[in-house]
Amino acid sequence: MKTDVFASRHIGIREEDLQHMFKTVGVENLEQLIYETIPNDIRLKTPLALEAPMSEHKFLEHLQNLSEKNKVFTTYIGLGYHESLTPSVIKRNILENPGWYTAYTPYQAEIAQGRLEALLNFQTMICDLTGMELANASLLDESTAAAEAMTMLYEVRSREQKKNNVVKFFVSEEILPQTLSLLKTRAIPLDIELVIGNHETFEFGADFYGAILQYPGKHGQVNDYASFIAKAKEQEIKVAVAADILSLTLLTPPGEFGADVVVGTTQRFGIPLGYGGPHAAFFATKDAYKRSIPGRIIGVTKDTDGNPALRMALQTREQHIKRDKATSNICTAQVLLAVMAGMYAVYHGPKGLKYIAKKVHTSAATLADALEQLGVYQINTSYFDTITVKADATLVKPVAEKNEVNFLYSDDQTISIALNEATSLEDLQKVVAIFAEALDKDVIAIDVVKDLLAIAPISQRTSPFLENVVFNSYHSETEMMRYIKKLERKDLALNHSMISLGSCTMKLNAASEMLPLSSAQWGNIHPFAPIEQAEGYQTMLKALEADLNIITGFAGTSLQPNSGAQGEYAGLMVIRAYHESRNDSHRNICLIPASAHGTNPASAVMAGMKVVVTKTDEKGNIDVADLEEKVAKHADNLAALMVTYPSTHGVFESSIKHITKLIHDNGGQVYMDGANMNAQVGLTNPATIGADVCHLNLHKTFAIPHGGGGPGVGPICVAKQLVPFLPGNPVIKTGGEKAISAISAAPWGSSLVCLISYGYIKMLGEQGLRHSTEIAILNANYIKHRLSGNYEVLYTGEKGRAAHEMILDCRPFKQNGIEVTDIAKRLMDYGFHAPTVSFPVAGTVMIEPTESEGLAELDRFCSAMISIRKEIDEASAEDVDNVLKNAPHTLKMVTADAWKFPYSREKAAFPLEFVSDNKFWPSVRRVDDAYGDRNLICTCAPIEAYMEA
Repeated sequence: MKTDVFASRHIGIREEDLQHMFKTVGVENLEQLIYETIPNDIRLKTPLALEAPMSEHKFLEHLQNLSEKNKVFTTYIGLGYHESLTPSVIKRNILENPGWYTAYTPYQAEIAQGRLEALLNFQTMICDLTGMELANASLLDESTAAAEAMTMLYEVRSREQKKNNVVKFFVSEEILPQTLSLLKTRAIPLDIELVIGNHETFEFGADFYGAILQYPGKHGQVNDYASFIAKAKEQEIKVAVAADILSLTLLTPPGEFGADVVVGTTQRFGIPLGYGGPHAAFFATKDAYKRSIPGRIIGVTKDTDGNPALRMALQTREQHIKRDKATSNICTAQVLLAVMAGMYAVYHGPKGLKYIAKKVHTSAATLADALEQLGVYQINTSYFDTITVKADATLVKPVAEKNEVNFLYSDDQTISIALNEATSLEDLQKVVAIFAEALDKDVIAIDVVKDLLAIAPISQRTSPFLENVVFNSYHSETEMMRYIKKLERKDLALNHSMISLGSCTMKLNAASEMLPLSSAQWGNIHPFAPIEQAEGYQTMLKALEADLNIITGFAGTSLQPNSGAQGEYAGLMVIRAYHESRNDSHRNICLIPASAHGTNPASAVMAGMKVVVTKTDEKGNIDVADLEEKVAKHADNLAALMVTYPSTHGVFESSIKHITKLIHDNGGQVYMDGANMNAQVGLTNPATIGADVCHLNLHKTFAIPHGGGGPGVGPICVAKQLVPFLPGNPVIKTGGEKAISAISAAPWGSSLVCLISYGYIKMLGEQGLRHSTEIAILNANYIKHRLSGNYEVLYTGEKGRAAHEMILDCRPFKQNGIEVTDIAKRLMDYGFHAPTVSFPVAGTVMIEPTESEGLAELDRFCSAMISIRKEIDEASAEDVDNVLKNAPHTLKMVTADAWKFPYSREKAAFPLEFVSDNKFWPSVRRVDDAYGDRNLICTCAPIEAYMEA
């Protein structure tokens, strides 16, 4: 074994395993399997032109050298991003812990209770600080959350407003520039009319449905918005407020002055700047809008025994249910970052948060006082952490940069300085010295941070927050470490066993890819820092874009979309802009196969397109005859086809080039959903099949961990004609010559975690990437043949092969009284997370093993599935008291004095020998989803509940 070859560590199958697997699958070698799986006319004829692979040691050395090209200045730019201190106990036990970062979205609640509790903490924290009734489990960033607020308020307009086509939305000129850009992006296709102005002079009218305010404003001013909102209510105008989360410990929460929605980012709660992300946004609203809130909500319910349990409530996978009627295409949260932010609040508690906020505020007030003694006056009448001064920026900027300090320069006479948790007395002195030198004045000494208050009385918070037990119990590192471990033990992650989720590609997130995320040289760069200060980042990001171009066969890449759903939307908006540039703005029909991901139709509607669904045939493929008929019918208005390849059914459809040519011949563009790219890399690519744009799930194919449901990254790669329209940013220039407005807040999206995919590609190289794809396909077909005779595979290719995933039909088991959910829950007793359940076909499971799993783990999984099949045969529709219906079995059940079930404790908990060697115990019995939705509780219990107990 070559110990310096990363591919041998990433790929689980050993060389000596191959002959056994080939015999099982019925092929002579890998080449035969690939030939029988992928149509020959779309196979790549030459290897990918990528650099030779690096060893893990050389990659880490390379990245260290690259990081040293970043200039980590002390940055006071603000605009929604601030240096934050990540408590080491959170960094080590969550950010750097595979028990947290390799977990999947908590669709299987019984083995995700730890993550769910952490997210409930997050929701409680957001509700308390904002003064709102309901919060979701996080969104992508502040700007996208603001855009979601705008569209949600549009959706919940009154009947009269909808009837009168009321479409105006007021945007305060105090809004962050990146948020304004994103509001424009989202507003255009929905025909929402943005009106930007001064909230103090805004004329209310019946032609407005909503408004958004910034709190504090982009330059730090804290406004009293109570009268504005009161006037808005008189006109049935609903108001969203974009708020700074730390400021809300000292400022009146927006819920107390009448806000309908409050959004923002929790980045300054212990999350690194990371050149723009990932960071967890928040979205809080009124209970009245619970059916319209975007994203995920964690709710309280009970399990089979009536004990408290948690699960995702209401909106869970609503895109797959509502499709083109969905109110949002957001199915990605930022769970790992939300967990960290929530734990930051748990660790510091209300007193700690208030201490931090007061330190930041008094530092700002002390700085303002010192600058005034220099004759530099600041213009904010009430502020939290940001002062804005009038001074000659052309004199100050060179001195500041010489001293490695960044301020925000609005114009030649206006400078904003946003202080943060890390700001020290020495930092304040340095800022004063910079101004003194620039203005040729004597330095004013700052001996102490003064106890000054610069928040107007009307804006000072008086209400308590975070009174729950969880926020007042774990303030020593010992207590905090044990609390995090307690929750971790309740979650099944990839560090325990294979998570074989079809379409989700849960592969190894290698430690060497993850290590750089902890480096300050990567973590402490502000996304709006001058670009020359981010040379290391720029080198890495450009190289990643170039490699993704080669892998996809396309001409350009934008890394800005910070989730797969954002990538879908970005790709469609680029197609829309392309058509408009050719005076084809009438092209608005988007064809989508019935088998597509639910986010596809939701994204198309958000992009202003009309969805036309095309049929699939009995083999699960696109019905070409139906497609041809619909293309002919809509030829004059055809904008795009959205296609997943290989298909959501796990098949490489041989008609794909005919399909893409058909679209092009009729004036449309082809969007390829990259969810299944793990079956393409190095063997075929989107350009070869005839696509024009694809999004890539870096959190799937390119090894960014799922983090319990996020972070995700969804860059788009595009053909030459679409490059000019790649998305831009209002602060830092990026994108094409005719760039559409922003898709996410930061210029390059979640830049920090792009290091992971960069490492994945650099360490695997062309041969390693191609071999990963081949082994992913081999592993899937090995499982298919191992399970043959026990489960029917619903769809296969023309030669009987699966791609990298397959669908098992569990519908026949209904005659035994067994539903697919019972199989999912029983797998927990065997120590496995269920495959994808009932998507894309109800009553089925979709299995994807990935290339990272070894033969022993594949065999354990197959043994578990075969054992479960025997248990299904033993079950009957009349007898519901069986091992499947009662699954999962908890430790409390198995160790209870009484055992009332007609099967043994051993069969319940240790059904196969290997289970006892590494037993994972679900912490609750099967959860009751319906009860939880009927009795919606989405925050922690108040402290009184514990007192009564």
